[in-house]
Amino acid sequence: MLIGIAPWLAIFVIFYFLMIRPQQQRVKQHQAAIASVKKGDEVITGGGIRGKVTKVGDEEAEVEIAQGVKIRVIKSTISQVLSPNTKPAND
Repeated sequence: MLIGIAPWLAIFVIFYFLMIRPQQQRVKQHQAAIASVKKGDEVITGGGIRGKVTKVGDEEAEVEIAQGVKIRVIKSTISQVLSPNTKPAND
């Protein structure tokens, strides 16, 4: 019986280390980045809108996407927080 279970156990262990564990680490990094969002950070939302954070609340952030145009977004929809000294790849 142990010989019949061993391949399935090996497949699960390999699956865990190649798929599940890296995904859990990415989720933790993303949650930490969202939790540390502060005024002045540049962010990209899930919809692809890029802007600068002007106000941060518990669940929402206010993002300025153009001069004088501010939108409120749910913090969990922020997909990426850009560091202030990041330059575009083509510059």
